[in-house]
Amino acid sequence: QVQLVESGGGLVQPGGSLRLSCAASGTIFSIYSMGWYRQAPGKERELVAGIISNGITNYADSVKGRFTISRDNGKKVVYLQMNSLKPEDTAVYYCHARIGAIDYWGKGTLVTVSS
Repeated sequence: QVQLVESGGGLVQPGGSLRLSCAASGTIFSIYSMGWYRQAPGKERELVAGIISNGITNYADSVKGRFTISRDNGKKVVYLQMNSLKPEDTAVYYCHARIGAIDYWGKGTLVTVSS
């Protein structure tokens, strides 16, 4: 069983920055494919950024150049650095892990971008 715990959400002004963290349990974190998803009110959950075991990353077009995903396999943590935040980035952000064909989700952390 893998547990994911997000932290780092909050209220930030447009143009500001936040860093989300996701701490994972389990003994073979290095092989997990990890990602961050978000769900805004009234919208479907969407992929924001992903990082696989060898460090290759991918991003949604809407966040390219502003967000950076990274992982620390020793600490079993995945990060999402979010810069130049916009009101449309407001959402609940979920940490995701895939191990083989099994998906795991965190409970989410709320990010609100507002002046």
